Amino acid sequence: MTAVATKTNVLIVGAGPVGLFAVFELGLLDLKCHLIDILDRPGGQCAELYPEKPIYDIPALPVVTGQELVDRLMEQIRPFKPEFTFNRMVASLERLEDGSFQVKTDEGETFEAKVVVIAAGGGSFQPKRPPIPDIEQFEGKSVFYSVRHMEEFRGHDLLIVGGGDSALDWTLNLQPIARRLTLVHRRPEFRAAPDSVNKMFALQEEEKLSFEIGQVSALKGENGNLRAAVVKGPNGDIEVPCTRLLPFFGLTMKLGPIADWGLDLHENLIPVDTEKFETSEPGIFAIGDINHYPGKLKLILSGFHEAALMAQAAKRIVSPGERIVFQYTTSSTSLQKKLGVTG
Repeated sequence: MTAVATKTNVLIVGAGPVGLFAVFELGLLDLKCHLIDILDRPGGQCAELYPEKPIYDIPALPVVTGQELVDRLMEQIRPFKPEFTFNRMVASLERLEDGSFQVKTDEGETFEAKVVVIAAGGGSFQPKRPPIPDIEQFEGKSVFYSVRHMEEFRGHDLLIVGGGDSALDWTLNLQPIARRLTLVHRRPEFRAAPDSVNKMFALQEEEKLSFEIGQVSALKGENGNLRAAVVKGPNGDIEVPCTRLLPFFGLTMKLGPIADWGLDLHENLIPVDTEKFETSEPGIFAIGDINHYPGKLKLILSGFHEAALMAQAAKRIVSPGERIVFQYTTSSTSLQKKLGVTG
């Protein structure tokens, strides 16, 4: 028996901040949205990789954590009642005779939409696993690739490995609550913000953390519980006591099945125009970090701008011939009614 397709005006692939804000802009134009995400909740990288990490470049919010930003976006789009399908990857896409799209997930669900919006960040992503023997047996119990709740690391002997912004940021954020913290990097030079590096070395001078040059070559512990790591350094092996390990070796980004949709690609990104942020395939748009155009900046606020322009073009596809009147939420009573802020 053929599964009944879920129909919507716009299908959004990716429920990160940019995908969520697209729901708002589309909702103002009376377009119903359904979002599909490979993760188990909304928020994308903000929720998965740095929910408690502060973000400083969101307009009007001097500082907001990744999770707070997601929570505020979810509150903002609540009036539009978007629907979500989590823990799913879009497996196939085809255009139907009427010009709309049929999308199927890796679990066999079928969706039909007039417009498809790809807001999948860098595609599906997963942390790079360091080449440490038997690290798998400790993963999820004492080895973690992201910090979802800082309190889970309180009072632990913490070992952080890496030389980028994530490693330095979490070194500074977790040092006050860890019992002991050691940062390991293969060289004394870092790829992180100079201010973060200077703060780390200042804490080392105050003996509030340890910094070791080298690479983790082995882990010691039983039943998934770490007790120490062997660090191979310039003067030989040393053993570093640790009950938690955070390796930050970057992310592996993959477009996944999106790469097979027949779209023009540029170095694993999707080229778009800067009027509508439409791809080479009419009716399919790409917003956020996954798109490419001259001058592109990979910032959340850039994705918000792209979502606003995309929504205007999407409305013309879903409602051809309908006159679109641009309105401001500050002065339009009809928009305010949609948002539930006026009678």
